[in-house]
Amino acid sequence: MTEQMVYRRYSDFLKEKYKEKVYKLPVNLPVSCPNRIYGAGCSFCAEAGTGFEAMENTVSVTKQLETTKKRIAEKYKAKKFIAYFQNYTNTFLEVTQFRDYMCEAAKISDIVEIAVSTRPDCIQKPYLEVLKEIQEEFHLAIHIELGLQTVNYHTLDLIDRGHGLAEYLDAVAQIRAYDFTICTHLILNLPNDTLRDTIETAKIMSALRMDVVKLHSLYIAKNTKMGRQYEDGTITPGTKEEYFQRLQAFLEYLSPEIVVERLFSRIPEKDAVFSNWGTSWWKLQDEFLEKMRREHSFQGKKCSYLNGCALQFLK
Repeated sequence: MTEQMVYRRYSDFLKEKYKEKVYKLPVNLPVSCPNRIYGAGCSFCAEAGTGFEAMENTVSVTKQLETTKKRIAEKYKAKKFIAYFQNYTNTFLEVTQFRDYMCEAAKISDIVEIAVSTRPDCIQKPYLEVLKEIQEEFHLAIHIELGLQTVNYHTLDLIDRGHGLAEYLDAVAQIRAYDFTICTHLILNLPNDTLRDTIETAKIMSALRMDVVKLHSLYIAKNTKMGRQYEDGTITPGTKEEYFQRLQAFLEYLSPEIVVERLFSRIPEKDAVFSNWGTSWWKLQDEFLEKMRREHSFQGKKCSYLNGCALQFLK
């Protein structure tokens, strides 16, 4: 990190890796989620999932990528892209179907990486082997995003997540056997979580030597269980100041080696009953980064708890 930076940004990481700016192209597959089929679904998840910027899943992978690539290339003069399978659980498919979709994306020109978003309880060796084959055949990087949200398994139960912490640890261990990067999605202000949970989440990410974390301020989508809880006053996302406190603590306890993809959520205003305290994400980010600089705070400032830290007292 430079002196001006307070955290290790994902955009900088990609530029270092590919020597120029790289853009993600969202792809929407006709998939669902096991938690929707066999359970109640996560209490925060809207019917449309999280693919707000993606095209309809009835459009072929090739057309989605080519259409979005053309638009981004013309607007930003971009030359390198990541095929981002974002919405729902993208390994919740038969392995042969999964392979077909991945191969279709890999054949698109100027794609340098495939990113697959999924759940910790939907990671198995056959899917990882498919991604390894894609990596080797097409000479592409592979990036797997796991939705964890918090290490507090009591909170995971409360938000109907459908898995606990153990499933996440198992998924990370399986993926580590491959030359893939791993990104973990986290929501820092979930109902029931405390500042201590935020700090422990940062410490576990550091202990696992996570590659990337993607941070979210809690947004509450319309027509969800959490939306109804918010409207009847059962839950509250807390104040902006409380989120800033948690975000600052998270970054200070997070290893400076870990890349941070995002600090605040983004959702169309029309789709939410609550999002970012009625302020745009970029204004919140500017305000937060100014607070970090003013207080001489930075990522990794308090990351002194690993590598048998108690042994320092013997010296």
